[in-house]
Amino acid sequence: MPSADQGRGFCIFANVAFGALHARAQWGVSRVVTIDWDVHHGNGTQQAFYEDPNVLTISLHQNGLYPPDSGHIADRGAGPGDGTNINIPLPAGSGRGAYKAAFERIIGPAVRNFGPDLILVPSGFDASVLDPLGRMMLTAEAYRGLTKTLMQIADDTCGGRLVLSHEGGYSKRYVPFCGLATVEALSGIRTEISDTQFANWENLPGQDLESHQEAVIDEIAALVN
Repeated sequence: MPSADQGRGFCIFANVAFGALHARAQWGVSRVVTIDWDVHHGNGTQQAFYEDPNVLTISLHQNGLYPPDSGHIADRGAGPGDGTNINIPLPAGSGRGAYKAAFERIIGPAVRNFGPDLILVPSGFDASVLDPLGRMMLTAEAYRGLTKTLMQIADDTCGGRLVLSHEGGYSKRYVPFCGLATVEALSGIRTEISDTQFANWENLPGQDLESHQEAVIDEIAALVN
């Protein structure tokens, strides 16, 4: 994600950061949460709001992937924004169980405690099991479940005001199915399209929460809740 003075990775503009600024300037939104589930650390959004107490920035990402020295647990904001930046650097190989636990133990409680007016999501699908640039294990059905969890958090905190912005994802074969599952969850409409070739990905080893993943999640939960 770009920093204030340069594009980085595949990003020229920090779409969700601009979206948050626009919502605050044009629509009178006071408090915003960003929940970045792209496989890379959301360093640009973190930088944009690191000292802002009215924007809670959350990034789930593969630990140490990109930028390599970024997205640390200890980076929690500064000045008046101290405590409003949450990094969740999950170990490579994390799947449905680890992401579900992160939402239940860290993200849900933190967002509910913050009380946003709007939730914005940099929705990258490069944490999928088939992505060539990441080493995570999410399936299309996992994205469906996470989206439903997001919707419930939004209903509980900001009247359902939830916006997803499509970001990364580099498996031409699998990203469409991840995106479809997400849109289906948002719309409440289940199409007849299914990915029968990869139906068994749901049962791959590594989809359940493992002890080394849980240790990271519990460490962060103890800091932020």
